[in-house]
Amino acid sequence: MAPLDRPQPSIEAAPHAEWVAFVTLFTKEVLRFWKVALQTVAAPVLNALLFLLIFSNVLDRHVTTYGEVAYPTFLIPGLAIMSVMQNAFANSSSSLIQSRITGNLVFILLTPLSNATFFWGYALAATLRGLVVGAAVLLVTAPFVDLPFAEPLWALAFACLSALLMGSFGIIAGIWSEKFDHLAAFQNFLVMPLTMLSGVFYSVAALPPFWQKVSHFNPFFFLIDGFRYGFFGQSDTDPRLSLAVGMLTTFVVVAWAYRWIAAGYKLRQ
Repeated sequence: MAPLDRPQPSIEAAPHAEWVAFVTLFTKEVLRFWKVALQTVAAPVLNALLFLLIFSNVLDRHVTTYGEVAYPTFLIPGLAIMSVMQNAFANSSSSLIQSRITGNLVFILLTPLSNATFFWGYALAATLRGLVVGAAVLLVTAPFVDLPFAEPLWALAFACLSALLMGSFGIIAGIWSEKFDHLAAFQNFLVMPLTMLSGVFYSVAALPPFWQKVSHFNPFFFLIDGFRYGFFGQSDTDPRLSLAVGMLTTFVVVAWAYRWIAAGYKLRQ
């Protein structure tokens, strides 16, 4: 893969030019999802509400949670972090695949953007969308339960890690996919199963020992479990281990996405 040759700004103008370029790209990506907030923010919140109403009634008496924690209360942080992850992925992946298919990505590639500016413009906008949707889910579901915040900084750390991880993974999916069917395959056969089987709707401690061990091979489990620890001060595994796994996974995916951007993989086509 040949490196992506982009004209670089002069040494004197570089810091200011890079900042302006980043803000411009970031703002474009934020406005892109905010202008259709009914679809990109309100719809995921409605989906989370439906999950809450259905699963809290069906599974309330059948799912073991943390001691005295009621199942609806246990469920809400899982729904919030699931929304963060899915929407961060959707933002960067859909933006890149649309730009590639319509051919307007070339107008970004021709500008003197550094690889870092290109990456962080997309990744942080995706992170913001994920966090906005997650916060909206928590806000809308707040009237239904008395949700504690035992360790709010832990919850915020895992929310940001999850959003950045999935925003970066969305960049990978958007670059690799040749058409929307390929992107749908990422969502349906990778993102959705890993999310659904990571403890969103149940405590992994309630599973048989074999399936508990299998769950620990899913990095999403550690992110969701750590996020839930921020609310209840309880988790299925040590939150420090969850944070370490989350940081390592995020680093690997960020480095992977950045490498593809720097190499110009599929971006010249």
